[in-house]
Amino acid sequence: MRSFITRPRALAVLLAGTALAFSPLGGQATAKLPVDQAANPCLTPAEGPAARGGHGADHRELSAAEQKAIDAKTAEILRAKAARGLTPKAGTLAAASVPVYIHVMRSSSGAGDVTNTQISQQIAELNQNFAGGESSQAANTGFSFYLAGTYRYNNSTWHRDGQSTTYRSQTRKGGKNALNIWLVNFSYLGIATFPWDYASNPSIDGIRVQYSSLPGGSSTNFNLGKTATHEAGHWFGLYHTFQGGCTTTNDSVPDTPAQGSASSGCPTGRNSCSLPGLDPIHNYMDYSYDSCYNQFTPGQSTRISNMWTAYRA
Repeated sequence: MRSFITRPRALAVLLAGTALAFSPLGGQATAKLPVDQAANPCLTPAEGPAARGGHGADHRELSAAEQKAIDAKTAEILRAKAARGLTPKAGTLAAASVPVYIHVMRSSSGAGDVTNTQISQQIAELNQNFAGGESSQAANTGFSFYLAGTYRYNNSTWHRDGQSTTYRSQTRKGGKNALNIWLVNFSYLGIATFPWDYASNPSIDGIRVQYSSLPGGSSTNFNLGKTATHEAGHWFGLYHTFQGGCTTTNDSVPDTPAQGSASSGCPTGRNSCSLPGLDPIHNYMDYSYDSCYNQFTPGQSTRISNMWTAYRA
């Protein structure tokens, strides 16, 4: 999805410990998409300094006040669940096997089709990434994925991500714990919904991914399946590592160094912020090339656990 013009990855928010962040309790984060495409686009292509996103923001910006409100609301939910014994035991994190429903949105002529092998490889990629299997510094989040179903449609409008609210509402499977992935051909690498938005709009919950970003696809530099990992990170509640820019709040995760802007390619030693630490260019939630990605941090794992417990468990 970034060969013709690099595509965007979605946004989300994250909670470190009980310090969370997410979008206003109601809507989805959007990047000024058409009404029927509201969600969290990530990357709007163009090989350049904005990396995966290309030019301009790839999602609706969240103010510091909104982040604080989201932190407070999530902490409140977690406290209430803890009082009812519905949170992980002290010293442990949530873990689950997530059912994945793949929706292949082909054109009427069959364009955009992917093979069953590519789908199997994509599930394997998600499992490897969320298990911390690509780096000794990566966290095992405790979450795994299994293919619950593959559905293929022939509809040129849906293939181009047109009428996305309609097609998602008509095709989504499973409950709040199910990850639905719609494979389309649009001008982004991916778009995701946030976990805290599920209750208000469950029928469109999930991620949309450029079909050519699957393993073996044609999106140069973005065809190892890491777009789905990045978007799934948002679906679990993670922000971009450059969320908020060079601030102490940043992405609300304490062990991802503050980052002034998105990375492009794999710029070893990049330091876009005066605060401690080099840019986390190998983090799945930056905008690096797929070949550069290799980790989620322990702090991100904690946030995923908290978000899952609050909104998807």
